[in-house]
Amino acid sequence: MSTSLKKPLLFAALLVFLDQVFKIWIKTTFTLGESVDITSWFQIHFTENPGMAFGMEWGGEGGKYALSSFRILAIGGILWYMNHLAKGGATLFVLTAFGVVLAGALGNVVDSLFYGLLFDRGLTYSAEYSDWLIYSGVAQWGTGYAPPLLGNVVDMLYFPLWEGILPEWVPFWGGDYFIFFRPIFNLADACVTVGVVLLYWSSRDPSNWGQNR
Repeated sequence: MSTSLKKPLLFAALLVFLDQVFKIWIKTTFTLGESVDITSWFQIHFTENPGMAFGMEWGGEGGKYALSSFRILAIGGILWYMNHLAKGGATLFVLTAFGVVLAGALGNVVDSLFYGLLFDRGLTYSAEYSDWLIYSGVAQWGTGYAPPLLGNVVDMLYFPLWEGILPEWVPFWGGDYFIFFRPIFNLADACVTVGVVLLYWSSRDPSNWGQNR
C-alpha cells in the first residue's frame, strides 16, 4: 500500500476511535430513548438503528445481513481505490476525504459486527411482529444479544433546528406538524456526508485526483 496513505488512514483511525468512544459511552450510560438538551436546537438522544444511515430501515434480519455485508465490501472497495489513487499521484486532500468516508463506513460496521456480541441488550428482531423490539434499562458488557452482523448502530446526534405547523401552501406537507432536521445520526454518518461533500468539491479540479482516476 502506498506510503502517501499513511496520514489519511491514521486520520480515519482517529475518527473511528472517537466515534466508538462516544457510542460506547452513550450505549452504557443512557436508556433507549433518553434525551439530554444541549441547546434549544441540539440534543443528545439515544436511539438504535438496525438499518442504514440516519435511521432508515430495510428488510428485517435479511436486510440487516445484506446491509452489513455490503458495508464490509464497500470498505474493501474504498481501500482499493484509495491505494489506486495514491499510486496515481492523487493529492493528500482527496485521499483524506476518502479516509473520512472510510471512517464513517468502518465506524458503523464495528457496531453491526461486534455490539450484538459485546452488550447484554439491544434491539432484536421479532418475526412474529415483523419489527425490531425495544428493551428497557441501560446496556452493560455481557453475553450478547445478537450474532455478528446483527448488532445495531448507536445514534445520538439530534438537531431539531425548527419545528412547527407548515403553511397550507407548502406542497404535500402543508398544514402538517414538521421537524427539521428530524433524523438522528452519529459521528460515522457525519463522516460519510462530510467526506462525500469534500470529494465533490475536489472533483472540480481533476488534477487533485492524479493520473489514475
